[in-house]
Amino acid sequence: MSVNQNRRRFLRYLLASPVVAAGQGLLQLPESEPIGTLTEAINVLDFEPAARRKLPPAHYGYLATGVEDDASLRANRTGFGRYYLRPRRLIDIRKLDTQIELFGTKWESPIAFAPIGNTMAFHPEGEIPVAHAAKSRNVVQILSNNSNISVANAAEARGGPVWFQLNPVNRWEVMEQMVRRAEEARSPVIAVTVDTQAGRRTDTFERWKRFDKRDCKVCHGTERSDFYRRKGNYQNLDLTGLFGLNQEFSWNHIARLRKMTTAKLLIKGIETGEDARLAIESGADGVVVSNHGGRAGDTGRGTIEALPEVVDAIGSKGVVLIDGGFRRGSDVFKALALGARAVCVGRPYIWGLAAFGQPGVERVIDMLRAELQLVMKQCETTSIAAITPAYIGRSTPA
Repeated sequence: MSVNQNRRRFLRYLLASPVVAAGQGLLQLPESEPIGTLTEAINVLDFEPAARRKLPPAHYGYLATGVEDDASLRANRTGFGRYYLRPRRLIDIRKLDTQIELFGTKWESPIAFAPIGNTMAFHPEGEIPVAHAAKSRNVVQILSNNSNISVANAAEARGGPVWFQLNPVNRWEVMEQMVRRAEEARSPVIAVTVDTQAGRRTDTFERWKRFDKRDCKVCHGTERSDFYRRKGNYQNLDLTGLFGLNQEFSWNHIARLRKMTTAKLLIKGIETGEDARLAIESGADGVVVSNHGGRAGDTGRGTIEALPEVVDAIGSKGVVLIDGGFRRGSDVFKALALGARAVCVGRPYIWGLAAFGQPGVERVIDMLRAELQLVMKQCETTSIAAITPAYIGRSTPA
């Protein structure tokens, strides 16, 4: 049986599940082939099957997986349905301004590229096409420290600084050296990820791997350090005993990082008001409300539902960004109405990258921006600043 036949068999198994059907609200539509050109896409979700067709099963599974039963993954999407829009009428909407300012820099829209590591699993040039797309569309790009290219290479491809994500590892001196490299590349913002230190169980990924008959060791090696040797930000560092989890990492380490760098500091992976306050008290300039795209813990709570308490806790003391499950312009609008300054998307631009390279990434951002502009006009908000809590309501559970 071919790889594609195995994929189809696995997808039929998933879609036949009443749990999946109920959780996703799937409609029975005629079967169709994945899009073959950019112009065939109706919305960004059309890029997902196109990417799935291009990718090896293990690589697709790594991208698609949540943790355990994927409850958080589903909650990121279903959470948007608990909020509705409250549109206004009879306002002149001929001129629309989607620009925002973050840390003194203006951007064309509040939609940013979330950090995703190991991007060569999805495109042979890794993060380079993403950086080119970020330049052409004036998009914030947050580069993972587990990227295949270095932060300096990304900045060169971007034609300007990129933001840098720092995943805590078990050796402080390695983290310090990566911060220095980010500073040398003039990264203005460092986002410290804090939601994966306990480890995780990626069951969906493990199931997809069974359909991939390639020898993973050919690319990934056999030693733990082989993973880091292939990453641009770890080049020429002492990798002895390095491990990608640091379970002693605490608020004291955040305060220590604050003293180490003059870059703006974001704490990524915050889901409660209590931790949002601690982030600001520890010296952070803001937070990213995130559950790692449903890949951190199986909490069953979507980030859009965690957003209000984080915004309330921080107030005017810092900025709040968010990621997790954003697929439509209306999703972005709801987050902005709830107080987020910007929205980070991850899987959608990787779908575009895997299917069509840089043009696919650009098409994804263009479609999300167009949808956001449409929702803004429908609600008659002519600027991002005009999108307030008055334009949103929360449904009462039945």
